[in-house]
Amino acid sequence: MANPRYKRILLKLSGEALLGDQKYGIDHAVLDAITSEVQEVCSLGVEVAIVIGGGNIFRGISGAAKGMERASADYMGMLATVMNALALQNILENKGTVTRVQSAIEMRQLAETYIRRRAVRHLEKGRIVIFAAGTGNPYFTTDTAAALRAMEIGADVIMKATKVDGVYSADPLKDKTATKFDRLTYIDVLQKDLKVMDATAISLCMDNNLPIIVFNLTTPGNIKRIVLGEQVGTLVIGRDHA
Repeated sequence: MANPRYKRILLKLSGEALLGDQKYGIDHAVLDAITSEVQEVCSLGVEVAIVIGGGNIFRGISGAAKGMERASADYMGMLATVMNALALQNILENKGTVTRVQSAIEMRQLAETYIRRRAVRHLEKGRIVIFAAGTGNPYFTTDTAAALRAMEIGADVIMKATKVDGVYSADPLKDKTATKFDRLTYIDVLQKDLKVMDATAISLCMDNNLPIIVFNLTTPGNIKRIVLGEQVGTLVIGRDHA
């Protein structure tokens, strides 16, 4: 029987991760693949929480850039994350995995209101918990929500899913000379302005010594490999542990 390195994880999914080859919405083949991997990790006895973005439907910062009032645009983005969370829940439960969606904005007909102790209890019972609506506040990203929720539930690690296999010195899809980092400190990320997570999320993780692993979601089996302790992607930790 495999012995997981991490007992409780927080998986950060961007809304764009659900796009697949589409320009908008949810690719159900991608959703099916992600949920299968999450199920496999749960079968190892790992407790899984997920924070999901909404960029495949609406991004608050993009709306603000086009003239919308920023707070209203951010609230619209939060609603997009709820839509994604419900889609993720539906697929997981169709596959037989008990799942709870907790929203930072109260909408009782659709999801539980976020309560930290209840979320922890769900995890202890083997349920997947999906956190929607970010922090419930405008001007904060879902990266910050992921850092906050991970600390609140006592997660061992944040697993940040991307379309590339780690953190690079530049965008590897645009710059062929970009070099990949296997390990970084929080200070490195902030000083070099590396696009791992936003500065608020990185600072929260640094203050609480919460490791972040940035990995390629499109490579099958990566979530399980990380949980079992394999070197995948880029590890971001404190200087004392580097």
